[in-house]
Amino acid sequence: MRPPQDPEARAAARPLLTDLYQATMALGYWRAGRARDAAEFELFFRRCPFGGAFALAAGLRDCVRFLRAFRLRDADVQFLASVLPPDTDPAFFEHLRALDCSEVTVRALPEGSLAFPGVPLLQVSGPLLVVQLLETPLLCLVSYASLVATNAARLRLIAGPEKRLLEMGLRRAQGPDGGLTASTYSYLGGFDSSSNVLAGQLRGVPVAGTLAHSFVTSFSGSEVPPDPMLAPAAGEGPGVDLAAKAQVWLEQVCAHLGLGVQEPHPGERAAFVAYALAFPRAFQGLLDSYSVWRSGLPNFLAVALALGELGYRAAGVRLDSGDLLQQAQEIRKVFRAAAARFQVPWLESVLIVVSNNIDEEALARLAQEGSEVNVIGIGTSVVTCPQQPSLGGVYKLVAVGGQPRMKLTEDPEKQTLPGSKAAFRLLGSDGSPLMDMLQLAEEPVPQAGQELRVWPPGAREPCTVRPAQVEPLLRLCLQQGQLCEPLPSLAESRALAQLSLSRLSPEHRRLQSPAQYQVGGRPALSFCPVHPRPHPAHRSPPLLPAGGAVREAAGPGEQSVCGAVPLRVGAGLTGNNTNHSLFPTACPVLFVSFVHPAHGLRLPGWGWAGVGNLSSR
Repeated sequence: MRPPQDPEARAAARPLLTDLYQATMALGYWRAGRARDAAEFELFFRRCPFGGAFALAAGLRDCVRFLRAFRLRDADVQFLASVLPPDTDPAFFEHLRALDCSEVTVRALPEGSLAFPGVPLLQVSGPLLVVQLLETPLLCLVSYASLVATNAARLRLIAGPEKRLLEMGLRRAQGPDGGLTASTYSYLGGFDSSSNVLAGQLRGVPVAGTLAHSFVTSFSGSEVPPDPMLAPAAGEGPGVDLAAKAQVWLEQVCAHLGLGVQEPHPGERAAFVAYALAFPRAFQGLLDSYSVWRSGLPNFLAVALALGELGYRAAGVRLDSGDLLQQAQEIRKVFRAAAARFQVPWLESVLIVVSNNIDEEALARLAQEGSEVNVIGIGTSVVTCPQQPSLGGVYKLVAVGGQPRMKLTEDPEKQTLPGSKAAFRLLGSDGSPLMDMLQLAEEPVPQAGQELRVWPPGAREPCTVRPAQVEPLLRLCLQQGQLCEPLPSLAESRALAQLSLSRLSPEHRRLQSPAQYQVGGRPALSFCPVHPRPHPAHRSPPLLPAGGAVREAAGPGEQSVCGAVPLRVGAGLTGNNTNHSLFPTACPVLFVSFVHPAHGLRLPGWGWAGVGNLSSR
């Protein structure tokens, strides 16, 4: 049965939001009779963004929506037919029309979880053709969401818990989809609200905003409101002409500030009055359209005090230019003095909002002790992620038909770890993460208090860890196309992100030169893999002996070097019942293996065309 229609599903992504080579590979799989081969892919990243030591997992809700609605429409299939070879068998397109994700299973890091390099954010299994087609849209949905959530988390860490952060980058975002994603996941990462109304409507993000300079400068001062009367906040008593009342207060304010009553701009004051009539309980003043000190501030005080006389309290002021920190400090002094002078204590605590191309450096200055800023609006720096515009997420095949698959390549960093895996977070007694550990899925689940030997990347020796707690990381969220449990709300994922960050050690949480968080592999057997030199083309590859002993696989007369990090794989031969180990990507490594006595295993030379025969046991 198909899931009920989700109006957001196709807004998240469409099946053809993909790369053409996914379609060409789909045709290749189908033509080879392999469309329904069971396969598993992992989506992960190789390095933490922004030079930090953590990332936040995000985008899962969008992925689930996309997967549950995945179906190629007639127009989609017709377009694919127009770009694939004209002699393509029509039966292939009929196969595409019938595709959905009813056989797809997804395990994932919960949205808002801490994520680290090499640990899968998603594990996607199902028919090979289908899960291959999912690569590009899933990367698109997860990578930017996780990047912007991490960026927002960094900004929240700089700002501290007290400052309110407003995301206001929609006009700077990379298109409408990027804008909605940024507004959604900056909230998950720790921002308090967004200016993006659609994010509020579709995603439940709290929305907030002030007013623009265009509103202020559109008034000349000669305008007469159709209804200038404002009733008292208590609802009792006659209405008052707010513009006239503000004019009376202006004289007192100017006298207090040592200004001439003609100095404040009349159009600005008329704009403030108009806004106050529309929002008497949420009046805000944008102070720098003309001059903060000679116009914006006295006009704001005049209107705010007029409102105060009627029982309303102004919400705040905004600064959008100049030295924001210094101006905020000076304005707070004026508010305190005016509160004492006019006997209105609430004026001391009027919010001061600032904006104007605020980046991490500027934010650190605004967040310092003694800053009088309450709310910080950030646009470009949160939505465009200027320090690193891409997470660098990848989606790699790890198993087909239950047999591990591995990518070696000429770049050691791009090698992959074969086999279906489980991931665990090892925690200290205070709940702080010690390290993440990968192992093959069928290995015994590690237990709290158990002494574990774990190989960090590039280590010459394993480290021993005795965790106080062990937390499984990957949750089953979609099984055979069916949602396993309700997805948490965005607010719940946001709370998880803040809790997770609070438990991360300061050394890993700091933004400059952090200590790198360790992700290690748990070997099935303790033995030493080897780092081979490439075999010259004329040499035959080494033959690994059968029988229970491990021989280092090196060319004639060459010495192998111990020190790679093992994970396990097997030989893929009938009757091979021995556990083996696998390694991460610190450097090119040859397998060492036990082989059934009835068989010999000949590993190919450099390039390893036979890696596809490896299997986990």
